Amino acid sequence: MYDEERSLVSEMEKAGKPFALVGVNFNDKLEHIQSVVKERDLNWRSFFAGTDPAIVESYGVQGFPTIVIIDADGVVRSAAHGPQNDWIEFLLNEME
Repeated sequence: MYDEERSLVSEMEKAGKPFALVGVNFNDKLEHIQSVVKERDLNWRSFFAGTDPAIVESYGVQGFPTIVIIDADGVVRSAAHGPQNDWIEFLLNEME
């Protein structure tokens, strides 16, 4: 899973696309999340949402990973569960 996201971030950066991947980590220990970020050399922003389900519930997350596409105006364009690299690239192209 991490390889796909790392590759997607690199591809979007190289192409100059207006793209940011943000990891929201929920219901895990902060120390574990920090070690994964370091060990896996993740190239995207990631934050710890704690164990309060408010963030997860506000986006209607029903499984992990959940991908939420938000455009430059802050409008949620789409959401899906699981790896979706082709779908993400399609939506980015559509928003240009």
